[in-house]
Amino acid sequence: MKWLLGSNDREFPEGEVEKAVSDIIEKSKELKSREWYELALSCIDLTTLNSTDNEAQGEKFAMKVSGFAEEFPGFPNVAAICVYPTLVKAVKKKLKVPAVKIASVAGGFPSSQTFLEVKVLEIQMAVAKKADEIDIVLNLGKFFAEDYTSTIEEILVLKKACGAAHLKVILETGALKSYTNIWKASILAMQAGADFIKTSTGKSEPAATPEAAWVMCSAIKYYYEKTNKKIGFKAAGGIVETADVLKYIAIVKEVLGDEWLNNKLFRIGASRLANNLLTSIKGESVSYF
Repeated sequence: MKWLLGSNDREFPEGEVEKAVSDIIEKSKELKSREWYELALSCIDLTTLNSTDNEAQGEKFAMKVSGFAEEFPGFPNVAAICVYPTLVKAVKKKLKVPAVKIASVAGGFPSSQTFLEVKVLEIQMAVAKKADEIDIVLNLGKFFAEDYTSTIEEILVLKKACGAAHLKVILETGALKSYTNIWKASILAMQAGADFIKTSTGKSEPAATPEAAWVMCSAIKYYYEKTNKKIGFKAAGGIVETADVLKYIAIVKEVLGDEWLNNKLFRIGASRLANNLLTSIKGESVSYF
Protein backbone atom coordinates (compact mmCIF):
# COMPACT_ATOMS: atom_id res chain seq x y z
CA MET A 1 0.00 0.00 0.00
CA LYS A 2 1.34 3.41 -0.97
CA TRP A 3 1.90 5.81 1.89
CA LEU A 4 0.55 9.33 1.92
CA LEU A 5 3.01 11.55 0.09
CA GLY A 6 5.82 12.57 2.44
CA SER A 7 3.94 11.36 5.49
CA ASN A 8 6.54 8.83 6.60
CA ASP A 9 9.48 11.23 6.29
CA ARG A 10 8.64 13.55 9.18
CA GLU A 11 11.68 14.51 11.23
CA PHE A 12 11.61 16.32 14.56
CA PRO A 13 14.48 18.75 15.22
CA GLU A 14 15.90 18.49 18.73
CA GLY A 15 13.76 20.37 21.21
CA GLU A 16 10.86 21.06 18.83
CA VAL A 17 8.34 18.80 20.54
CA GLU A 18 9.43 19.69 24.06
CA LYS A 19 9.18 23.44 23.35
CA ALA A 20 5.73 23.11 21.76
CA VAL A 21 4.47 21.00 24.67
CA SER A 22 5.95 23.30 27.29
CA ASP A 23 4.16 26.31 25.77
CA ILE A 24 0.85 24.43 25.63
CA ILE A 25 1.12 23.15 29.20
CA GLU A 26 1.57 26.72 30.36
CA LYS A 27 -1.70 27.57 28.60
CA SER A 28 -3.41 24.58 30.22
CA LYS A 29 -3.27 26.39 33.56
CA GLU A 30 -5.95 28.72 32.19
CA LEU A 31 -8.38 25.80 31.77
CA LYS A 32 -8.99 25.21 35.48
CA SER A 33 -12.75 25.63 35.55
CA ARG A 34 -15.89 23.54 35.83
CA GLU A 35 -16.43 23.80 32.06
CA TRP A 36 -13.18 22.00 31.28
CA TYR A 37 -13.54 19.45 34.07
CA GLU A 38 -16.99 18.54 32.74
CA LEU A 39 -15.62 18.23 29.22
CA ALA A 40 -12.95 15.84 30.51
CA LEU A 41 -15.56 13.81 32.39
CA SER A 42 -17.70 13.48 29.26
CA CYS A 43 -14.72 12.14 27.28
CA ILE A 44 -13.67 9.39 29.69
CA ASP A 45 -13.58 5.75 28.70
CA LEU A 46 -14.13 4.44 32.24
CA THR A 47 -11.76 1.51 32.30
CA THR A 48 -11.13 -1.66 34.27
CA LEU A 49 -8.54 -4.04 32.84
CA ASN A 50 -7.40 -6.07 35.81
CA SER A 51 -6.62 -9.79 35.79
CA THR A 52 -9.04 -10.14 38.71
CA ASP A 53 -12.04 -8.67 36.86
CA ASN A 54 -15.16 -10.84 36.72
CA GLU A 55 -18.75 -10.60 35.50
CA ALA A 56 -20.08 -9.37 38.83
CA GLN A 57 -17.60 -6.51 38.76
CA GLY A 58 -18.55 -5.72 35.17
CA GLU A 59 -22.20 -5.51 36.17
CA LYS A 60 -21.37 -3.29 39.15
CA PHE A 61 -19.32 -1.00 36.91
CA ALA A 62 -22.25 -0.64 34.51
CA MET A 63 -24.73 -0.04 37.36
CA LYS A 64 -22.57 2.80 38.68
CA VAL A 65 -22.62 4.48 35.27
CA SER A 66 -26.36 3.84 34.91
CA GLY A 67 -27.07 5.46 38.27
CA PHE A 68 -24.76 8.42 37.72
CA ALA A 69 -27.41 10.90 36.54
CA GLU A 70 -29.49 10.34 39.66
CA GLU A 71 -26.48 10.80 41.96
CA PHE A 72 -25.05 13.77 40.04
CA PRO A 73 -27.93 15.56 38.28
CA GLY A 74 -26.79 18.01 35.64
CA PHE A 75 -23.35 16.41 35.30
CA PRO A 76 -22.26 14.81 32.00
CA ASN A 77 -21.83 11.05 32.10
CA VAL A 78 -18.72 9.26 30.83
CA ALA A 79 -18.34 8.44 27.13
CA ALA A 80 -17.81 4.69 27.44
CA ILE A 81 -17.05 1.73 29.66
CA CYS A 82 -13.93 -0.17 28.59
CA VAL A 83 -13.46 -3.81 29.64
CA TYR A 84 -12.06 -7.16 28.54
CA PRO A 85 -14.12 -9.06 25.91
CA THR A 86 -15.46 -11.57 28.46
CA LEU A 87 -17.14 -8.76 30.42
CA VAL A 88 -18.92 -7.07 27.51
CA LYS A 89 -22.08 -9.15 28.00
CA ALA A 90 -22.22 -8.34 31.73
CA VAL A 91 -21.80 -4.61 31.08
CA LYS A 92 -24.46 -4.67 28.35
CA LYS A 93 -26.87 -6.42 30.73
CA LYS A 94 -26.75 -3.63 33.34
CA LEU A 95 -25.94 -0.53 31.29
CA LYS A 96 -29.10 1.58 31.02
CA VAL A 97 -27.63 4.69 29.38
CA PRO A 98 -27.81 4.38 25.57
CA ALA A 99 -25.41 7.29 25.02
CA VAL A 100 -22.62 5.50 26.92
CA LYS A 101 -20.73 3.15 24.62
CA ILE A 102 -19.26 -0.24 25.46
CA ALA A 103 -15.60 -0.55 24.48
CA SER A 104 -13.63 -3.77 24.54
CA VAL A 105 -9.92 -4.37 24.24
CA ALA A 106 -9.34 -7.24 21.83
CA GLY A 107 -7.03 -8.63 19.17
CA GLY A 108 -4.50 -10.09 21.57
CA PHE A 109 -4.40 -7.16 23.99
CA PRO A 110 -2.01 -5.96 25.38
CA SER A 111 0.88 -7.45 23.35
CA SER A 112 -0.82 -8.20 20.00
CA GLN A 113 1.35 -11.32 19.92
CA THR A 114 -1.06 -13.96 18.74
CA PHE A 115 -2.35 -15.38 15.46
CA LEU A 116 -4.30 -13.06 13.19
CA GLU A 117 -7.13 -15.60 13.06
CA VAL A 118 -7.36 -15.44 16.87
CA LYS A 119 -7.41 -11.66 16.79
CA VAL A 120 -10.21 -11.64 14.25
CA LEU A 121 -12.29 -14.17 16.21
CA GLU A 122 -11.84 -12.30 19.49
CA ILE A 123 -12.99 -9.05 17.88
CA GLN A 124 -15.97 -10.71 16.23
CA MET A 125 -17.00 -12.32 19.51
CA ALA A 126 -16.75 -9.00 21.39
CA VAL A 127 -18.85 -7.28 18.74
CA ALA A 128 -21.38 -10.14 18.86
CA LYS A 129 -21.73 -9.49 22.59
CA LYS A 130 -22.62 -5.86 21.66
CA ALA A 131 -19.32 -4.00 22.00
CA ASP A 132 -19.63 -0.63 20.23
CA GLU A 133 -15.89 0.03 20.10
CA ILE A 134 -12.81 -2.16 19.84
CA ASP A 135 -9.34 -1.20 21.11
CA ILE A 136 -6.48 -3.15 19.53
CA VAL A 137 -2.70 -2.85 19.79
CA LEU A 138 -0.48 -2.07 16.81
CA ASN A 139 1.64 -5.08 15.82
CA LEU A 140 4.94 -3.70 17.08
CA GLY A 141 6.86 -6.78 15.98
CA LYS A 142 5.95 -6.16 12.34
CA PHE A 143 6.40 -2.41 12.74
CA PHE A 144 9.97 -2.68 14.06
CA ALA A 145 10.77 -5.22 11.36
CA GLU A 146 9.80 -2.39 8.97
CA ASP A 147 7.19 -4.65 7.43
CA TYR A 148 4.79 -1.75 7.08
CA THR A 149 2.71 -3.36 4.36
CA SER A 150 1.85 -6.34 6.58
CA THR A 151 1.22 -4.03 9.52
CA ILE A 152 -1.30 -2.03 7.50
CA GLU A 153 -2.88 -5.14 6.02
CA GLU A 154 -3.40 -6.63 9.50
CA ILE A 155 -5.22 -3.52 10.71
CA LEU A 156 -7.36 -3.56 7.57
CA VAL A 157 -8.42 -7.14 8.38
CA LEU A 158 -9.17 -6.26 12.01
CA LYS A 159 -11.12 -3.18 10.96
CA LYS A 160 -13.29 -5.38 8.75
CA ALA A 161 -13.83 -7.75 11.69
CA CYS A 162 -15.21 -4.82 13.71
CA GLY A 163 -18.17 -4.43 11.39
CA ALA A 164 -20.06 -1.34 12.54
CA ALA A 165 -18.00 -1.00 15.72
CA HIS A 166 -15.40 1.77 15.88
CA LEU A 167 -11.74 0.77 15.89
CA LYS A 168 -9.16 2.35 18.17
CA VAL A 169 -5.53 1.45 17.44
CA ILE A 170 -3.16 1.62 20.41
CA LEU A 171 0.34 2.66 19.34
CA GLU A 172 2.09 1.90 22.68
CA THR A 173 4.11 5.08 22.27
CA GLY A 174 6.51 4.28 25.10
CA ALA A 175 7.73 1.26 23.14
CA LEU A 176 8.02 3.25 19.91
CA LYS A 177 10.81 5.31 21.54
CA SER A 178 11.19 8.10 18.95
CA TYR A 179 8.89 10.89 17.78
CA THR A 180 9.49 9.80 14.21
CA ASN A 181 8.24 6.30 15.01
CA ILE A 182 5.17 7.71 16.78
CA TRP A 183 4.41 9.85 13.72
CA LYS A 184 4.94 6.94 11.35
CA ALA A 185 2.76 4.58 13.41
CA SER A 186 0.02 7.23 13.62
CA ILE A 187 -0.12 7.70 9.85
CA LEU A 188 0.03 3.95 9.27
CA ALA A 189 -2.87 3.24 11.66
CA MET A 190 -5.04 6.01 10.24
CA GLN A 191 -4.40 4.96 6.66
CA ALA A 192 -5.37 1.40 7.61
CA GLY A 193 -8.79 2.52 8.85
CA ALA A 194 -8.44 3.45 12.53
CA ASP A 195 -11.31 5.59 13.80
CA PHE A 196 -9.12 6.61 16.75
CA ILE A 197 -5.42 6.39 17.52
CA LYS A 198 -4.57 5.82 21.17
CA THR A 199 -1.37 6.39 23.14
CA SER A 200 -0.90 3.25 25.20
CA THR A 201 -2.27 0.15 26.88
CA GLY A 202 -1.43 1.34 30.37
CA LYS A 203 0.34 -2.00 30.85
CA SER A 204 3.86 -0.74 30.17
CA GLU A 205 5.97 2.30 30.98
CA PRO A 206 6.18 5.02 29.91
CA ALA A 207 2.46 5.22 29.17
CA ALA A 208 0.79 8.41 27.93
CA THR A 209 2.98 11.50 27.71
CA PRO A 210 2.10 15.02 26.52
CA GLU A 211 4.95 14.81 24.01
CA ALA A 212 3.57 11.65 22.39
CA ALA A 213 0.11 13.23 22.38
CA TRP A 214 1.43 16.32 20.56
CA VAL A 215 3.05 14.20 17.85
CA MET A 216 -0.06 12.06 17.43
CA CYS A 217 -2.36 15.09 17.24
CA SER A 218 0.00 16.69 14.72
CA ALA A 219 -0.24 13.52 12.62
CA ILE A 220 -4.05 13.60 12.87
CA LYS A 221 -4.00 17.21 11.68
CA TYR A 222 -1.73 16.31 8.77
CA TYR A 223 -3.94 13.36 7.83
CA TYR A 224 -7.05 15.54 7.96
CA GLU A 225 -5.45 18.14 5.71
CA LYS A 226 -4.54 15.43 3.17
CA THR A 227 -7.75 13.38 3.26
CA ASN A 228 -10.46 15.53 4.89
CA LYS A 229 -11.06 12.63 7.32
CA LYS A 230 -11.32 13.40 11.02
CA ILE A 231 -9.65 10.74 13.16
CA GLY A 232 -10.11 10.68 16.93
CA PHE A 233 -7.39 10.85 19.58
CA LYS A 234 -7.38 8.88 22.83
CA ALA A 235 -4.93 9.48 25.66
CA ALA A 236 -4.62 6.55 28.07
CA GLY A 237 -2.20 5.26 30.67
CA GLY A 238 -1.41 6.97 33.95
CA ILE A 239 -3.76 9.94 33.59
CA VAL A 240 -5.09 10.37 37.12
CA GLU A 241 -5.02 14.00 38.29
CA THR A 242 -7.20 16.82 36.97
CA ALA A 243 -4.12 18.91 36.18
CA ASP A 244 -2.81 16.07 34.02
CA VAL A 245 -5.94 15.75 31.90
CA LEU A 246 -6.03 19.50 31.29
CA LYS A 247 -2.65 19.18 29.57
CA TYR A 248 -4.11 16.75 27.05
CA ILE A 249 -7.18 18.92 26.51
CA ALA A 250 -4.90 21.89 25.87
CA ILE A 251 -2.85 19.88 23.35
CA VAL A 252 -5.97 18.80 21.44
CA LYS A 253 -7.32 22.35 21.53
CA GLU A 254 -4.05 23.91 20.32
CA VAL A 255 -3.14 21.37 17.63
CA LEU A 256 -6.52 20.19 16.34
CA GLY A 257 -8.88 22.91 17.44
CA ASP A 258 -12.23 23.08 19.21
CA GLU A 259 -13.85 20.76 16.63
CA TRP A 260 -12.04 17.85 18.30
CA LEU A 261 -13.11 18.78 21.83
CA ASN A 262 -15.97 16.30 22.15
CA ASN A 263 -16.26 12.60 22.89
CA LYS A 264 -16.80 11.75 19.23
CA LEU A 265 -13.16 12.67 18.52
CA PHE A 266 -11.43 12.82 21.91
CA ARG A 267 -11.29 10.19 24.64
CA ILE A 268 -9.37 9.68 27.87
CA GLY A 269 -8.80 6.15 29.13
CA ALA A 270 -8.93 6.29 32.91
CA SER A 271 -10.38 4.91 36.12
CA ARG A 272 -9.38 7.05 39.12
CA LEU A 273 -9.55 10.27 37.07
CA ALA A 274 -13.37 10.30 37.10
CA ASN A 275 -13.53 10.60 40.89
CA ASN A 276 -10.83 13.27 40.89
CA LEU A 277 -12.74 15.33 38.32
CA LEU A 278 -15.92 15.03 40.37
CA THR A 279 -13.95 16.12 43.43
CA SER A 280 -12.63 19.17 41.57
CA ILE A 281 -16.11 20.10 40.33
CA LYS A 282 -17.88 19.69 43.69
CA GLY A 283 -15.05 20.99 45.86
CA GLU A 284 -15.31 17.99 48.17
CA SER A 285 -13.96 14.44 48.13
CA VAL A 286 -15.94 12.11 45.85
CA SER A 287 -15.43 8.34 45.57
CA TYR A 288 -18.39 7.33 43.43
CA PHE A 289 -16.70 5.13 40.83
